[in-house]
Amino acid sequence: MLNWDEFHEDDQAVAETMSKPKPAPAAPTASFEADAGELKSDYRPVENDRLQRARQSLERLDVAAGLEELEMGAARIEVDDKQMINARVDLNQLVPFKYEWAWQKYLDGSANHWMPQEVNMNADIALWKSQDGLTADERRIVERSLGYFSTADSLVANNLVLALYRLITNPECRQYLLRQAFEEAIHTHAYQYCVESLGMDEGAVFNMYREVPSVAAKSAWSLKHTQSLSRPDFQTGTPETDQELLRNLVAFYCVTEGIFFYCGFSQILSMGRRNKMTGVAEQFQYILRDESMHLNFGVDMINQIKIENSHLWTPEFQDEVTQMILEGTELEIAYARDTMPRGVLGMNAAIMEEYLHFICNRRLAQIGLQEQFPGAKNPFPWMSEIIDLRKEKNFFETRVTEYQVGGALSWD
Repeated sequence: MLNWDEFHEDDQAVAETMSKPKPAPAAPTASFEADAGELKSDYRPVENDRLQRARQSLERLDVAAGLEELEMGAARIEVDDKQMINARVDLNQLVPFKYEWAWQKYLDGSANHWMPQEVNMNADIALWKSQDGLTADERRIVERSLGYFSTADSLVANNLVLALYRLITNPECRQYLLRQAFEEAIHTHAYQYCVESLGMDEGAVFNMYREVPSVAAKSAWSLKHTQSLSRPDFQTGTPETDQELLRNLVAFYCVTEGIFFYCGFSQILSMGRRNKMTGVAEQFQYILRDESMHLNFGVDMINQIKIENSHLWTPEFQDEVTQMILEGTELEIAYARDTMPRGVLGMNAAIMEEYLHFICNRRLAQIGLQEQFPGAKNPFPWMSEIIDLRKEKNFFETRVTEYQVGGALSWD
């Protein structure tokens, strides 16, 4: 710590220092004329070949080409000019909004900002290192969950950045996609933070999607729906390519984020309800809230594309999409059986199967398709309570201080 006493110098030393002649000032490069009140400089730029080439290049600059063939002086954008896909208006102009729901979701996502390091992991570390803290089945669930999710959110982020962003032609939706991509990065960070805190084998966890069949199957299913859209030459604009984009949206929003995440989430959150691995459970709770908003946004995009392009939603395509959601449900049931060979945490594979049938029905109904499992009920009503976005005001109550961001700060 600094102490002002350290700065008390001997008076004589100070006097000697003050009496020493000062070095002559460097030659001035500029002078100030008091009467004219302006700065005069001796500096003169050196004319060289590079500078000349830069000026010549600017003289040849085609402004319209730089704005991607936009006509200079064109009429301002009208709301009706905007579309979800295949719009031919300036994508750089955020307003006027056409889809207020997209902008609101961006604002809601921003208000829910959090970071992994804000969660205390001390109790989890002690429990994980304890010889009798968790059963073998409980450890298996933690390892499998972190193994799948540690790369799953990266797959989602890659799909957003490499495929979806350039094909969605509405600026306010793109704004949310940017927020979602950032949140996916936070989620991957959270899993890494959990793995590091617990001292787990990072290589084994992060490579699990290439080593454990039930994890690999889900990842492979998601990846196959990114491949065509991520090609640089892929463009929408035909019924076939527009339907390919819709397949991708269903695959990632309704299945990957809407079904593949739900077994692992319910397992970890059930563990937290039993006061076990509470730090990991808190991270998963925050992530689930984010993912619920991602899902709702994706469903809204799918339904909006259907409204604007009703010719795409043919009976044959509806059958195909239903099949996709059923495939995802079966893969998640297989994952449940792998992670829960026996009953654990008040659940088992049979109960999880009914829950996933219930979730499957929800996803189908959200995009206007017929439910496939009549009578399936939710055996985990507490999951609905956690997901309920209307309770966001209690979301951060476990933090040391109430969390607010940016313009939400109140100084009362």
